[in-house]
Amino acid sequence: MRVSAKADYAVRACAELAASPHGDPVAADVLAAGQGLPVSFVERILGDLRRAGIVASVRGRSGGYRLAREANQITLAEVIRAVDGPLVTVRDERPPGLEYAGSAASLLDVWVALRVSVREVLDQVTLESLVTGNLPEHVRTKAASVGAWENP
Repeated sequence: MRVSAKADYAVRACAELAASPHGDPVAADVLAAGQGLPVSFVERILGDLRRAGIVASVRGRSGGYRLAREANQITLAEVIRAVDGPLVTVRDERPPGLEYAGSAASLLDVWVALRVSVREVLDQVTLESLVTGNLPEHVRTKAASVGAWENP
């Protein structure tokens, strides 16, 4: 699985919003600066997140963006889907729409299992758990497993 820059930036921008005191609106340039991201890219991403109902824009002198819901109600999977679409695709198709024959017949099971594994992590991590560092136990266990930090 490949995480795009757009997905990475979207999660990081949302983390900045989740960390905003009292849910105060934050300007796009402040969000970008907080994570060292390009402002123009963050502005486009915020548009996608707004259309998906993850962030809301606030007009006025002290305007900017805020989360549209509580941080504990927004998962990383939602954020990534809002900017990149489905979490796992093969040749831009979702696994159930694929067919394999012969020696590769079992490959579909592998792609579906991969999708389940990705969902087990991204559907369980909320913006709140990300910002507080209070990740679900199964996520911490996977990150601490033997070989998890090695690049084969």
